[in-house]
Amino acid sequence: MKDSGTSNKSYLYRIDGITLLLYFMLVAVGLAAVYSVEHRTTDIGFFIPGKSYVKQLTWFGYSLLLGMFILLTDSKFFSSFAFVLFACGLFILFITIFVGVDVKGSRSWLGYGAVRFQPGEVCKIFTAMALAKFLSMQETNFKLLKNRLLAIGIALIPAALIILQKETGLALVYFCFFLVMYREGLPNAILVVGFSAIALVLGTLLIERKLLFIVLTILAVLIALMLRNPIRRSPGIFVIILACWGIAISFSQLAVPFAFKHVLQKHQIDRIYSMIGKEVPDEYDKSGTPGDEKKTNSSEYNVLQSKIAIGSGGLYGKGYLNGTSTKNQFVPEQNTDFIFCAIGEQFGFMGSAGLVLLYVSLLLRIIYVAERQRSSFSRIYAYCVASILFFHFAINISMTIGLAPVIGITLPFLSYGGSSLLSFSALIFILLRLDIDRGALLR
Repeated sequence: MKDSGTSNKSYLYRIDGITLLLYFMLVAVGLAAVYSVEHRTTDIGFFIPGKSYVKQLTWFGYSLLLGMFILLTDSKFFSSFAFVLFACGLFILFITIFVGVDVKGSRSWLGYGAVRFQPGEVCKIFTAMALAKFLSMQETNFKLLKNRLLAIGIALIPAALIILQKETGLALVYFCFFLVMYREGLPNAILVVGFSAIALVLGTLLIERKLLFIVLTILAVLIALMLRNPIRRSPGIFVIILACWGIAISFSQLAVPFAFKHVLQKHQIDRIYSMIGKEVPDEYDKSGTPGDEKKTNSSEYNVLQSKIAIGSGGLYGKGYLNGTSTKNQFVPEQNTDFIFCAIGEQFGFMGSAGLVLLYVSLLLRIIYVAERQRSSFSRIYAYCVASILFFHFAINISMTIGLAPVIGITLPFLSYGGSSLLSFSALIFILLRLDIDRGALLR
């Protein structure tokens, strides 16, 4: 059943042209940026085999074919098979732990020969559909703790499997689904707990552990004293304060040190301490045996070169194909994680601001599309897409300017990579397909 506003319109006319236009604009900027990174004055012709921009253009062609296939698919398919696809995604993530291809210390890739893909990228799509399906079911009362825990499980089980693949950066992306759950009624207390955990981690890294123990104890006592007398005399309140104090102490004194010693890899620890401007303590240093000279922090070098490249662009940039850092490859991973440097150096602050405006415009348009859906499944899925894009966009740019640790998160539609471009394109085209039938109630 379709609403009166769309029933008389042709299929193609009902595709949201603004979202599609913004998608094409971002992909075009990405292709131009990847080309600028690899272009050399000695190049003969444009289509040079082996160049990343040629491969990216090929993947864009595959993305369009996939998009056409999605647009021709019945919109009910995505809601009907959401859980099946999610289960398949989890299975693939699980087997990747054992048979995955080792790339830079992580086993998060599957493939044979030169053909490889990252299941964690694809599973973001399945997770978005599964979460949308679960939250839109009539029998799901999201006010119940059981259903909230199930929704959190849908979001975090893939993240746990990806962590076992030693790909922590990609696993963190799955926390963006909490933004969707807030839209659907997750209580603010979860947000408080999340920020408290972040504050405890930073406190553990910045403050000596014995001193932090004293600070947390004094803070718990002050909170108890500040409460009004009738409340303070309540045994329940005292137990809650004591429990929170115990959890905070255990988290800061045991959980965080355990994670840094046994879960996080050397480069991840280097990136975190680089962000807060401190050297890695000896107890967390994995560069070699005790007494060995510590190796240069490659993450700190990457961010330093990234800042130099972006800062050298000034207000209007050096001009397309005229970036010094871009031409001389001073910034490692410049066509993937640090592709934003190419924009900042060549087009300056104005070009960078224009790119940010493009992303913000796409996010706002997706939210607009989400709110006009009659189907809860379509609305929730649209918010999943917006959350994924926002997380990637915000963290990646923050990485390049030193506001966040370098965790290997790509910039949507710009960073070189077939798995990344295909997955982001699929997210957009599924959204467009659902929006075509925005007057229908999907179950």
